[in-house]
Amino acid sequence: MPILTDTSVASDWVEPDEVARSVVTYGIASKKIGTIELDMHRHAKGQILLVQRGALSCRVEGGLWIVPPQSAVWIPGGALHAIKATGALEGYSAFVATDADARLPQRCCTVSVKPLLRELLFRAASLPVFYEEAGANSRLMAVLLDEIATAEVEDLHLPMPTDARLRDLIDLMMAAPSERGTLEGWAKQAGLSERTLVRLISRETGMSFGRWRQQLGVMLAVQWLAGGASTQQVAANLGYESVPSFVTMFRKTLGTSPGRYMAERHSGRHASS
Repeated sequence: MPILTDTSVASDWVEPDEVARSVVTYGIASKKIGTIELDMHRHAKGQILLVQRGALSCRVEGGLWIVPPQSAVWIPGGALHAIKATGALEGYSAFVATDADARLPQRCCTVSVKPLLRELLFRAASLPVFYEEAGANSRLMAVLLDEIATAEVEDLHLPMPTDARLRDLIDLMMAAPSERGTLEGWAKQAGLSERTLVRLISRETGMSFGRWRQQLGVMLAVQWLAGGASTQQVAANLGYESVPSFVTMFRKTLGTSPGRYMAERHSGRHASS
């Protein structure tokens, strides 16, 4: 498939489910700064979407995944999902037939991308849509499937409840992430008692209310940082009174500071260029 850019036209896109190949790959290169959203949709084929620059969020029923640079999201075939891209976006996507490899993940997940997987996606994206399946191309796709199946899963997932009251409350929290609030205050907005809110969020997400809010903050922070925001901006957007307190939370959750986290990912992108 061609590399899809800001100047691509509708005829450049070929619906992957209509291509009689086990793997269909294409590249994405957009210099537009802003937000691009794809509403809920699904594909028969599974999809791995690698981000080299910018950031993606992927919402599937039951969860939200953030995809920073040098990571990818895997979306199983048939899964209803919505995509939001933040900042100038560059990456690659491969659509994989559900019967191509039994080891492929059965659930949506974010995975780290090693250099070999990145280069395989780059090479596969340069092939014609209806590439010759025998010989070298067959071996290329076999190794690509090996790398997808064995990629390390990252903890950039936010469980999303199905209870309508909780979903309404979460929409409020995501629309105003700087509102720190208290458990009592959030419960009142949801029309619930504190005890009921704690019980519901634990039952539907497997997390405490505090842990869920912290994970939401980390997810939003990664998305904003990948979109070009500074650590100071992100701390303010999340309602932290000081940058150090935000950095401490980020480090406890992801094991490193926000600046080092993004620097490592951008250095990985440049190394592959």
